[in-house]
Amino acid sequence: MASSYYKLDIINRMETRKKGAKAIRRKGFIPGVLYYSGEDNVNISIEKSVLFHAMQSGQRIFEVEQDGESQYTMIKQLQYHPVTDDIMHVDLMRVRRSEKMTISVPLVLVGESIGVKEGGVLSQSLNQVEISCYPTDVPEKIELDIEDLELNSAKAVSDIKIDLDDVDIISDPTLNIVSVTPPASEEEVIEDAFDEEGIDDGVSDSEGEASEDKTEESSGSDSDEKSEDS
Repeated sequence: MASSYYKLDIINRMETRKKGAKAIRRKGFIPGVLYYSGEDNVNISIEKSVLFHAMQSGQRIFEVEQDGESQYTMIKQLQYHPVTDDIMHVDLMRVRRSEKMTISVPLVLVGESIGVKEGGVLSQSLNQVEISCYPTDVPEKIELDIEDLELNSAKAVSDIKIDLDDVDIISDPTLNIVSVTPPASEEEVIEDAFDEEGIDDGVSDSEGEASEDKTEESSGSDSDEKSEDS
């Protein structure tokens, strides 16, 4: 459970519109907006390296200082350059510690499944799960125990068991998270090889018809020769 928050230094900006945003980027900053429902948006800028380190911290909630007051925010949206993939704009949404929020957190598989020990192939299709909680209760991750996962079996969101107060999973409970399937069996490999050999060694219809024609011609020649001898 997160007990402290990464401090994200933001600066109020006066430059707006496209020209102002370009000037900010040239200085090594990323333009952005800080907003909260029912309040006016605040134009901000964040140093590029500061935002990068915040994103690499593994945290989802960040502490910022606005008008001398500590506030808590989350990254709501990032806009990337279509060619360079550089971050062009960031939207920060303010959250209140007294109000529940919806956020996605990493989903981590724990243990080695029975099916994998038996030679099965594990496939994880969901890496994050949406939860509802207070900003002060955001877990770093949600874990799913897969030790009892057998061959030809799967686990869904409904199989997640959490023992965290005031944390609720709101993702669709039917969403598949992980499954274990058997690898290609030896029988399938043998059958494929047999089919290939059958194709290689088989005689085509045209060849078969030609062979029959030759046999008939040979039989006809023999009967003619016998008639002449007689």
